[in-house]
Amino acid sequence: MATMPPPPSVSPPPPPRAIFSPRCTALQTPSTHAQQHRHLPEGAPQSQGHASPCHARARPLRERERERDLAAPYAREIGACVRARRWGAACEAFASMRSAGAAPDRFLLPQVLRACAGLGSPRLAAAAHALAAKGGAALAGDPVVGNATVAMYAALGDVASARAAFASLPDRDVVAWTALIGAHADTGELDEAFDLFEEMQESGVRPDLISWNTLVSGFARNGDIGAALHLFDEMRLRGVEPGVNSWNCIISGCVQNALYDEAMGIFQEMCESKRPDSVTVASILPACAGLQALRIGKQLHSYVLRHGIKLNVYTGASLISMYSECGEFDYARVVFSTIEEEKNVTVWNELIQLYIREGRMDKAWEAFNLMQEDGLEPDIVTYNSFIAEYARAGQKEQAYELFSGIVDMGLKPNVVSMNALICGLYQHGLYTDALEAFRCMQGSSDGKAKAWRFLQNSSPIQPTGTTITSVLSLLTDLKLDRLGKEVHCYALKNGLASNIFVSSKLVDLYGKIGDMTSAADVFQKIGNKNVVTWNSLLAAYKHNKKAEVALKLFSEMLESNLHPNLVTVQIALLSCGMTMALGYGRELHSYIRKCWPGGYPATLACALMDMYGKCGNIEDARLVFEYTVPKDVTVWNTMMSCYLLHRMSMDVVDLFDCLEQSNIQPDPITFIFLLSACKQEGLLEEAQGYFYNMEDVYGIKPTLKHYTCMVDIMGSAGLLKESLTFIQKMPLEPDACLWSTVLKACKLHSNLEVGEKAAKALFELEPNNTSNYMVFSNIYADTGLWDSTEAVRDAMTEQGLHVERQCSWLYHGTAVHPFEAGDLSHPAIDAILSTWKDLTTRMEQSGYSPRDIEPYCNVEADPFSCHHTEKIAVCYGLISMNDNEPIRISKNFRMCMECHSSIKFISRDKNRQILVSDGRTYHRFKDGTCSCGDAW
Repeated sequence: MATMPPPPSVSPPPPPRAIFSPRCTALQTPSTHAQQHRHLPEGAPQSQGHASPCHARARPLRERERERDLAAPYAREIGACVRARRWGAACEAFASMRSAGAAPDRFLLPQVLRACAGLGSPRLAAAAHALAAKGGAALAGDPVVGNATVAMYAALGDVASARAAFASLPDRDVVAWTALIGAHADTGELDEAFDLFEEMQESGVRPDLISWNTLVSGFARNGDIGAALHLFDEMRLRGVEPGVNSWNCIISGCVQNALYDEAMGIFQEMCESKRPDSVTVASILPACAGLQALRIGKQLHSYVLRHGIKLNVYTGASLISMYSECGEFDYARVVFSTIEEEKNVTVWNELIQLYIREGRMDKAWEAFNLMQEDGLEPDIVTYNSFIAEYARAGQKEQAYELFSGIVDMGLKPNVVSMNALICGLYQHGLYTDALEAFRCMQGSSDGKAKAWRFLQNSSPIQPTGTTITSVLSLLTDLKLDRLGKEVHCYALKNGLASNIFVSSKLVDLYGKIGDMTSAADVFQKIGNKNVVTWNSLLAAYKHNKKAEVALKLFSEMLESNLHPNLVTVQIALLSCGMTMALGYGRELHSYIRKCWPGGYPATLACALMDMYGKCGNIEDARLVFEYTVPKDVTVWNTMMSCYLLHRMSMDVVDLFDCLEQSNIQPDPITFIFLLSACKQEGLLEEAQGYFYNMEDVYGIKPTLKHYTCMVDIMGSAGLLKESLTFIQKMPLEPDACLWSTVLKACKLHSNLEVGEKAAKALFELEPNNTSNYMVFSNIYADTGLWDSTEAVRDAMTEQGLHVERQCSWLYHGTAVHPFEAGDLSHPAIDAILSTWKDLTTRMEQSGYSPRDIEPYCNVEADPFSCHHTEKIAVCYGLISMNDNEPIRISKNFRMCMECHSSIKFISRDKNRQILVSDGRTYHRFKDGTCSCGDAW
């Protein structure tokens, strides 16, 4: 790295670079008078024994003048490097300066300390601090130097050294206090940061705007946006007017925590009183990318051009990234070519990432070479982009070779490199390799793979919150709950459990394995709960079929003054559909219109259609479909699923014809709905036509789900042996879902021969799935083989398997009433049973003939008993709801024939509309008939 040449009045020898360079381990300060003289030019006066008093006083003055003259050009070079954030060059220039015999003054040393912090070298920082301490009172006692020392340790994340440097200051001004507050905030110690903020004021030091911004930024970056906004309001009450940087702190904090909706809301509020600057634009653009809000991103680009904001490397890099993530690659390339400043590595990295997202690896490597021709060396971020892409593509050998190449070039892969590899391997489904990479990070692998060579002679790379989050996602998908708990312990031991993303993923992990006690426990221990955390808990309860709890928690979240985001609203809408909470769903629809007045995203449109469909309002679902513009294939698929739920099979076929006319390419899911519609109508030949046209006409290769649909259609038609032949000819290995479909068809047709084959395959694939045993035992019961029925039930008991309890939910007003089998704790249970008794009397008097009850054992069940929970829910609806109000019920099991028959009678006898969703079919009972046509 070039350094400033010495002034012409002196001619010191070429400076040895080893005295102060990024690679040295300590600053070497000349410690003796003789050592200083070795650097004097020839002819300079030398000390000869004891100098006269007069000479002793005069010489230090001349030396100081000489050192000042000698230091001046170096100081200018160091200052220029610091302003350009060229930290390594600044440190090397200072090394040359020390070699020339010049010493820093109280103005230069703070810049050197800043360069040490920017370089991220704790050893150099300690050496620079030692140099300041040896400089006497003129340096060590200077408040500017002292403040810079505290700030340097704070920037390095060394809180203990920052506190020690702070404690040694004779006078602590607002700058020193702010630096220490920032040190604690940067490491996530928010309580300590806030306590210091209060202590500063108690000591008589009034916080300035920068102090407030530091504290606000700390809370925002750590995900506690609520506390950051509270401090923001408190700042105003204390008479400190927030500046643009104050708003930027919160926006940046939201973006760093992927709270893009919140960032956008705060940005819009800011624009009402402040004019965004280049930092604001660079901070909010990632939110535009995360929300795919291309229109807003383009408006921000226009704002930059219209207001003459310089398109520097920071704003330019953010624009390139935004356009690239939104798929506008040509726009991104134009921005790259128009950046006004000299392009740095960050900008080139964004261009490389652009080509990688575009799937043009050849162009990415071409940009890599052009960057080097431009005089810039690729950094670890550059290589991490390639590693991540190769891992995502499943090209693990290329990723491993890159690791080795990085080591050969003298660079050391960092934790981001490992995170990129683990995430990429996980996304491609290479779970074993991803776990091996995680073990290598901890030093617990044998390191035989070529990629891990760099770990053999170095300490293990410590996993970060991002690493733990990725590994927990992997273990959640694999349902490896034991390993998940081990990673949870690791996170607790290493202080990573407080990371908001780790905590949220732990809630998700426990929710997916059905351990809601642990999920709720992790959630309760989270100090700074944000929207992401709440979403994890809401989704966990919904996943475990406790949608009524999810809706209750959603209300609690609103009461905690947290604003729901897109994901929150989706979860709430899906929960409304599961519990048939139409009133709640309509309120959410109004909220969506208010928050997205210009039109809401297709994902929300799909959630609304799903909610209306499951709540029985197919007309409202159709209205949402009609008003959604533009419609992607997901919107069309969702409308088809609503029609299927209501057994409007021919409407599905008609909608598919409209889809073809709209020039939208159907996807594999479209054909699953289409084949399911054929199954409902018994259209075997039409289904075969669609199935074989998938690949021939649309280029869609049938998946196992499509083969399962065909098996279902054949099974419903009674072609069970033919379905076995079809399975044998499949190019794919049958899974549990397919064999379960066969088994249910055998139950429908009481086919024990094929049922035993299907059951045998299922018990091998899913030995702990209770429903398989229940269906198989019912096949034996249908054929009168009660000993075999009991044998299957005994096998379940021996394996510790228990039948899930039936449960029905009635939505009434703002409450969801659950009714679980065997639970008679409802406050109105006496009135419910009395109502059912009156109904059975009317049934008997009218000559009602009960249908067969599903066989569970070799005993007769009273068909007039309140046997299943939907009957209890109907009775409660009759006594608690207005006569003209539909009774809406959802349940977790398919309705039996007796319940279906009796509710038809009740709908006619009480002149009530009763809506029941059993997860398989939507039943609308009215005037003694059901919309399903008695086929479900």
